[in-house]
Amino acid sequence: MGSMLHRPYFKSGVRVHGKFKSADPVEKIQDYLAARKISGKTLERNRVMQKRIGDEIVIAFTYWQRGELVSCKYRYLTKKFIQERNTRRIFYGLDDIERVSEIIIVEGEIDKLAMEETGFRNCVSVPDGAPSSVSSKETPPESQDTKYKFLWNCNDCLKKASRIIIATDGDGPGQALAEEMARRLGKERCWRVKWPKKSKDEYFKDANEVLISLRPHAVTEAIETAEPYPIQGLFPVGKGMSCVC
Repeated sequence: MGSMLHRPYFKSGVRVHGKFKSADPVEKIQDYLAARKISGKTLERNRVMQKRIGDEIVIAFTYWQRGELVSCKYRYLTKKFIQERNTRRIFYGLDDIERVSEIIIVEGEIDKLAMEETGFRNCVSVPDGAPSSVSSKETPPESQDTKYKFLWNCNDCLKKASRIIIATDGDGPGQALAEEMARRLGKERCWRVKWPKKSKDEYFKDANEVLISLRPHAVTEAIETAEPYPIQGLFPVGKGMSCVC
């Protein structure tokens, strides 16, 4: 998958603790990612690496902005996540949407990689998990919008987009995340993905689950059939990020 990463410092000056090893992933990590239908080519292009933390080897998702390493998120095979402290919060894959007018937003780094396996590089992932529910309060101004600071930090790219496809998880928190982002991005330019059915009463959760179970064509179909985001409940002019774009 490549050689040692020659950037020991983040742009913000925070040192990466230890080195990233991108060559010869251990068998467990190879198996973990291969089982999720993520190819070595996709891992290499997105500079997905491995790192030892204590006695464990973890997956390192590196976050880049204009070619500079600004953050890193580590995933244990137990699904536990940790993130480098005091680093700039941005989308995972931000540089892939720098010059596009249509953007896809997913809820996890592996979903972003799954989208690339399907042919969509114009995709980013949020850096944090989804909220449990939609806030009943009005959208706060940028200085107070700490939970969604990553949207403001990426606004130079977002303001260029005429169509934003929100492809977060299909569960309750994923729906809440979609609503919170649409409020800030402007619902009039947002589309919402509905993942296909798994059974009579159950839907697939996310892009990677669809890729694993139904193959790339099903992910493509879900993206291509995304529907305009419902306009009901729009906040008054001045409450959304679209006003600062």
